[in-house]
Amino acid sequence: MTKNDTEVGNDFQSFGLRPEILQGITEAGFETPSPIQKQAIPLVLEGKDLIAQAQTGTGKTAAYGLPCLNQINVDAGMQVLVLTPTRELALQVSDELYKLGKHLGIKTTTIYGGSSYSKQINQVAKGSQVAVATPGRLLDLLKGKELKNFKPSMVILDEADEMLDMGFMEDIESIFNLLPTKRQTLLFSATMPEAIKKLASKYQTSPAHVKIAPTEKTSKNIEQVYFVIEEAERDMAVVRILDYENPFKAIIFTKTKKEADDLKSSLSFKNYAVEALHGDLNQKQREQVLKSLHDGRVRILVATDVAARGLDVKDLSLVINFHLPFDSESYTHRIGRTGRAGKSGKAVTLVTTRESRALMRLKGTSGMNLVIAALPTKKEVMARREEDFLKKIIETEIHPDAEEILEKLLDTEDKRTIALKLLSNMLDKTKISGPEKIGKTPAEWSETPPSRGGREGRGGRGGYSSGRRDGYRGDKGKSNASSSEGRRQGNGAPPKREGGGNPSGKPVKKAQRFRNR
Repeated sequence: MTKNDTEVGNDFQSFGLRPEILQGITEAGFETPSPIQKQAIPLVLEGKDLIAQAQTGTGKTAAYGLPCLNQINVDAGMQVLVLTPTRELALQVSDELYKLGKHLGIKTTTIYGGSSYSKQINQVAKGSQVAVATPGRLLDLLKGKELKNFKPSMVILDEADEMLDMGFMEDIESIFNLLPTKRQTLLFSATMPEAIKKLASKYQTSPAHVKIAPTEKTSKNIEQVYFVIEEAERDMAVVRILDYENPFKAIIFTKTKKEADDLKSSLSFKNYAVEALHGDLNQKQREQVLKSLHDGRVRILVATDVAARGLDVKDLSLVINFHLPFDSESYTHRIGRTGRAGKSGKAVTLVTTRESRALMRLKGTSGMNLVIAALPTKKEVMARREEDFLKKIIETEIHPDAEEILEKLLDTEDKRTIALKLLSNMLDKTKISGPEKIGKTPAEWSETPPSRGGREGRGGRGGYSSGRRDGYRGDKGKSNASSSEGRRQGNGAPPKREGGGNPSGKPVKKAQRFRNR
């Protein structure tokens, strides 16, 4: 590169990208490169292997996508392979890369479990230059020698630590052993456990290193509060929060698939535009849910951690933790889905008195500024609604037919009566459910942990998260399980689970458990 550091990276033109790529950048709405893009793009363009450490939501897809797309020979078939931990992330990455490269004539193929083998094989055979894949399905195709001339010269591991956590390292090593040895290998990860370092040393050649230190920018953009409630108040508290915040889009995280379904049903009954996302949905159902969310037909998503991994929801203004997350990593990952791209967001966590120890541990290990607050009362919700209602009326443009309708109404009523009746008609539709007050106020709550004796009602549901120590963050149980699913059992042992977590940083075997999630 001939330009100095002060020149390169200030805008996308300075990287020397093709005009067609720059056109895709403009249409995507990118204005200036993010820190990871400024550092990674020149190194990838130079052909270097790369280890890049940066948090989710920092622009990693474009950081590797733009330089890789820029180097593609449109007539040479498959050249870029991106490995992702989940099908949802694979679909999102594939879509973004297609949009960035479409003016060059670049086609992308998404390879993942739960969908047609033949369709994916045919798309590669017809000349797709980019494949975005989950490890399990890709390994199946490579072992079966179903992909002809599949010799990518650029291979990217996206969310490498997530793949480690989900038990995919063994599959990834097998995939690397089936790919050409002459390639450019890029590794992107939010954290860098020892297993990831060993993988890099084994399959990369003199890689360059880029590390974007986690800043407080994300957390500064996110207001973080927790509400102390009784166990029986969880559903009511969620409704009260949604009524008060009126979010443009929101994600509510639950522990189990059954909880997600139950809460979705409860909110649907109250006429919220809501869907659930968890491991029991088939691929078509999952894609329909995500499309509804992105299109705005659904504004609230109730999801388990595993199902929601890799999701990037635009304009997400609110995250609700239905239960206290198991660990600080899960908490940080959840709330990081809001407050992106310089926008503000809010993260709300529901906590019971029995979860005080877990709350203190989370506050200490996450370093986040969680602040206690009182749930809004019915009067406060109505005051907020009236404020929003008045603002909406003031900002509404007058419809061309409004004056004609008003003249007809004036034949029977005066203007003041008409206005009051119209307002009354609209306000009747904004009834607020639940008691006047839910949960405890800050003055009624002490963070001093209670004694260990006794259990909270309903099977100790609120105490479960404080008892888990295995770091597991996935779906628990099956959708037709009993109502005690995901809670601590009578003997104090954690419930049986699907798959397993991996807090040790060592590779986990049996990745096939996760392939179709």
